[in-house]
Amino acid sequence: MPTKTIQPDSTRKAQANNVVKSSPEAIARAVELLQQGQLVGMPTETVYGLAGHGLNPAALARIFEVKQRPLFDPLILHFADMAGAFAMARQIPTAARVLAQRFWPGPLTLVMRKLDVVPDLATGGLATVALRVPAHPVAQALLRAFDGPIAAPSANRFGRISPTSAQAVSVELGLAVPLVLDGGACEVGLESTVIFLSEHKPVLLRAGGVPVEELEALLGPIERARAVDDQPQAPGQLKHHYAPRKPLRLVQRAAEIPARADVGWLTFGKQSLEKPFSGVVENLSPKGQLREAAVNFFRLLRALDDNPRVNELYATLLPTEGLGLAINERLERAAS
Repeated sequence: MPTKTIQPDSTRKAQANNVVKSSPEAIARAVELLQQGQLVGMPTETVYGLAGHGLNPAALARIFEVKQRPLFDPLILHFADMAGAFAMARQIPTAARVLAQRFWPGPLTLVMRKLDVVPDLATGGLATVALRVPAHPVAQALLRAFDGPIAAPSANRFGRISPTSAQAVSVELGLAVPLVLDGGACEVGLESTVIFLSEHKPVLLRAGGVPVEELEALLGPIERARAVDDQPQAPGQLKHHYAPRKPLRLVQRAAEIPARADVGWLTFGKQSLEKPFSGVVENLSPKGQLREAAVNFFRLLRALDDNPRVNELYATLLPTEGLGLAINERLERAAS
């Protein structure tokens, strides 16, 4: 199949005719495209994914091409159930079964030793593979109809803001994706938590939709991996990621934010400025609820980035417990 050129920012917004409301007919069409090695926009409870045949190297290569993603950055393979996911693993630690029983389907990715059937392109050449069972009903319907693993990194250009709506996928990637299944807004709004389970001690590779405190309640203390410049073990580990086009600065106090009209302020709870503010304000959760903030995070960051009035973005970090850890991680990498 000939490939389509990804359109520049100035033209992408005109392209929205690839979004289709999910239905049995749309699912069947999506399966056809996946079997042909083409890509599909797929909703999950975390963010929208750029779905391709997980065992087809040509389809995997197309994912990297469309996302403009470095080949060393691993993908996550998605499955309809635990049995399908574990069928790709060489070894299944007891901790993997414990976590899968508790959190699958859901926003948790487990990294384990892979079988040879998993293409190296899906793993960045590593001996491990990232596995997830998503909970979104449309993702489940597509996975069951396709009856095989689907690779589905976030459906945005590499390093940019993750999409939480079908329209955001279409605006971001245009007709490079022939079909985007519209499953509504994402319920979680942050990518999955990724935990490495192939060694004696579990390691948190990426904070996400399952708070680390809930994992530690089952496994005990979990080591935290550092961000890296290259050779990540899982998606979202690179130091620079989730970035808007406009500069984003993190400040310790809201009072440090300039009160100019061209400033966008991503706030949380009841933070206030000591001086009149003429810029654009987006509040992740006026009530200070971390789960609401997670749902709104990428959508509001994208709204500020797309606002023609705004030239600079500012944000303060959230509380570090629960989903606040995952939001802060993304803010720090977006501002790097």
